[in-house]
Amino acid sequence: MFSILWRFLPGPAWFRAILLLGVAAAAVYALAYYGYPWVASLMPGEESTVTQ
Repeated sequence: MFSILWRFLPGPAWFRAILLLGVAAAAVYALAYYGYPWVASLMPGEESTVTQ
């Protein structure tokens, strides 16, 4: 998949590298602030069967 993105992007290699790093950072940001909290809200709460 990386090679498909690499061939699709325009410009010299250094520009493509910076652009791919920016896209990766945006994906991590979106998952951390929107994706993971949404999935966590769908998971069961703090139910525990272990007693002390």
